Amino acid sequence: MHSSADVWRRGPFSPDAETEATVHTRRTVLAVVHHVTAATRLGDVLPLLERDPRIAVAYTRPPASAFTGGLDELLHAMGALVLPWQQAVHTRFDLAVAASHGMLEHLHAPVLTVPHGTGPGKFLHRGAGAGRDAARPVTSLIAERIVVNGRVVPSALAVGHDRHLRRLEDACPDAVPVAFVGGDPCLDRLLAGRPHRAAYRTALGAGPDHRVVFVSSTWGRGSLFGQCPDVLTRAAEELPSDRYRIVAALHPHIWAWYGRRQVLAWCADALRHGVLLLPPEEGWRAALVAADRILGDHGSVTCYGLAAGVPAALGAFPEDDIAPGTHIARLGTLAPRIDWSRPLGPQLDDAARAYRDDTYAAVRRDLSSRPGEAAALLRREMYRLLRLPEPDRAAVVEPVPPPRPIGHEERWAI
Repeated sequence: MHSSADVWRRGPFSPDAETEATVHTRRTVLAVVHHVTAATRLGDVLPLLERDPRIAVAYTRPPASAFTGGLDELLHAMGALVLPWQQAVHTRFDLAVAASHGMLEHLHAPVLTVPHGTGPGKFLHRGAGAGRDAARPVTSLIAERIVVNGRVVPSALAVGHDRHLRRLEDACPDAVPVAFVGGDPCLDRLLAGRPHRAAYRTALGAGPDHRVVFVSSTWGRGSLFGQCPDVLTRAAEELPSDRYRIVAALHPHIWAWYGRRQVLAWCADALRHGVLLLPPEEGWRAALVAADRILGDHGSVTCYGLAAGVPAALGAFPEDDIAPGTHIARLGTLAPRIDWSRPLGPQLDDAARAYRDDTYAAVRRDLSSRPGEAAALLRREMYRLLRLPEPDRAAVVEPVPPPRPIGHEERWAI
């Protein structure tokens, strides 16, 4: 018996599309969603196409990632038309867009890939096994995922910075002819939200006298949550609620690997002390705009926070996992480290004095060499691949929505 996720869907990509259609679309696009993190980045990119009545967009989930937990629920909540993977690979589309690599070679469409973080900066996790250690590739620049069976998989490969093109040339020279600098749509939307800082703070319950401390952890054993699983409880105990609002974002891979109930259980004591936990799907960018301090690690969120002008201190930073000469390596030289044997509050205040305005500007330049242009650049490339003229209206950078922390009922269900 097949589950509903396995049932092939009819729609604007079907052989009978013209007889059953209401809107006469001219192109079909497949959004390939590997995990929740990729879904959030595609949420910055696909609206540039989805509003065009000439185009119909369907979504699919390839079985290529270990971190698919929560993805089906997210796609359902988005209201997306979701195709089973087996249907997707047996259907022709005019374009496929993905924010990760893996199994894209099975598609019948020109493929555009976009990064789902701040770009190459970390080494791939070393796998288990009895063989000797070997050099690790830099994430997002793994040649065997970009070139498969003697063919470059993407028809277009977007990177955020000119510097990333040079790294791509070293890691996978065959892909350089299809690569282009498309800026960082995530950063552009984050910065577009800065005029809404007051509204974002209100959504977090922060008054004018509150200091908002944003606690961010990427995934993996070297992350802040991996090194200090009690970090949220400690922050709640040391930073009094009459002066601080503590908001936390854990990498979607943590939620996907352990499940929503387990993550909430681990965070239950902190939540009862007033910590606000953001869901894995959205909210962290608005919370960064609202923040006064960041307690973070080597993840992209810490870099984005600095780019937004928020001082950061590092509660964890696994030096061996960082590729030299990258923006994350620069983060490690800029941000003060937390000494867990000392009180937290004074260290966060000391960290704020370690930065100047030109430091934040340098971090912004590290993340994107096309600031504010990502929407226009990515839309132009997608329409080129679709062989359609772009709409007359400009590609708009939408500010991120207000943060919506985990609701009262869900927080107290554990």
